[in-house]
Amino acid sequence: MQGLLRVSRAIDWLSERVGRTIIWLVLIAVLISAGNAAVRKAFDVSSNAWLEVQWYLFSAIFLLGAGYTLLRNEHVRIDVLLHRLPKRTQMVVDIFGLVLFLLPAAVLIAYEAWPLFVKAYVSKEMSENAGGLIRWPVYALVPIGFALLALQGVSELIKRIAFLKGLIDDPTKKKVEKTVEEELAEAIRAQAERELAQDEVAFAKNEGGKAK
Repeated sequence: MQGLLRVSRAIDWLSERVGRTIIWLVLIAVLISAGNAAVRKAFDVSSNAWLEVQWYLFSAIFLLGAGYTLLRNEHVRIDVLLHRLPKRTQMVVDIFGLVLFLLPAAVLIAYEAWPLFVKAYVSKEMSENAGGLIRWPVYALVPIGFALLALQGVSELIKRIAFLKGLIDDPTKKKVEKTVEEELAEAIRAQAERELAQDEVAFAKNEGGKAK
């Protein structure tokens, strides 16, 4: 089981790196969208290529980020009873869902999407819109995205089994990361406390010297 947990940690590391990378695509998409809108309003000039770039970026964020979202346990869950059940029962239900639904669906979609990507790549398929972009990069996002989702599904399955065996803590517990502002505030507070402690020591020494 320890070997499987190492595999799980490696998959988690990959999903984390992918997720933190595609976060920047959100900023790029916003800048392109704002720039395209500004140019269109100011100069009455536009391009289908810039519009399609926005669609491609959105597709990349949505598809490549699916595994990262699963890692963070941020996928939408609509349940009435599950959260009321004991944690071990919740894990069993999660295992059932991963094995029977998520993993088969993700693998099947990735498998079926691969030939479409290959066909578009070989044929150099282009957008039907005037001035549009080549299509194979966005086709590639489908098998890659669902492959990453399937990998993360395997990791989540391993972690839930390990939890049931008592080897790890609750893998569904969300990790609350501190913001940059919170870390800065803590650093400032720690520095102030150190300076205060030093001042108190110096004051005590001075008072002791005067007493003598």
